[in-house]
Amino acid sequence: MTTADDAVTRDRATIADHVTIAGHAAGADLAITPDTKDWTWVLERACPDCGLDTPAVVREDVAGLARANAAAWVAVLAGDDAELRCRPRPGVWSALEYACHVRDVFRICAVRVDLMLGQDGPLFANWDQDETALAEHYGEQDPKTVAADLVEAAEVVAVRFDRVSGEQWQRTGTRSDGARFTVESFARYLIHDPLHHLHDVTGTPAGSVR
Repeated sequence: MTTADDAVTRDRATIADHVTIAGHAAGADLAITPDTKDWTWVLERACPDCGLDTPAVVREDVAGLARANAAAWVAVLAGDDAELRCRPRPGVWSALEYACHVRDVFRICAVRVDLMLGQDGPLFANWDQDETALAEHYGEQDPKTVAADLVEAAEVVAVRFDRVSGEQWQRTGTRSDGARFTVESFARYLIHDPLHHLHDVTGTPAGSVR
């Protein structure tokens, strides 16, 4: 398992260099439907699918929510290996692939929080989640390793938010598509993703793990 600093360093390189499709994830014959939605709407109203009232999330609670979410994914990844790798229907990721995605979301978001805290109004490099899933062979990864790395990645981003205070919550950053965040809004936006995907896999309403 990499150290927290190693993980962040590696992810900075990933963002800067972009990923190259080097192969196919397990089950890639069932093409994943790309997610082209602009999910920033969750900052304005509750998610009707997972149930998370994102605008009501207390910013200081995000670190704890990230840690709790990671623990829930560890339980998921302790399941039957074949079931974890099985896609429930064409175009939808397996539980293992979702877990890999959540791990990488935590990693990417830790980098972006660092950018907002360390620079004035940084522009985030684009990250293509579907391209990354293929390049990193999500469906072929080891569930135990993914679980450990997911916990580590969640802890890294949780520590970042634990250390934010005062006016730092209002520092800004802009995504490559023009979406502008403060550290505070980014914290809420971030936490919806892993909670929503846990709901995708387990059916657990996001509000029940808060």
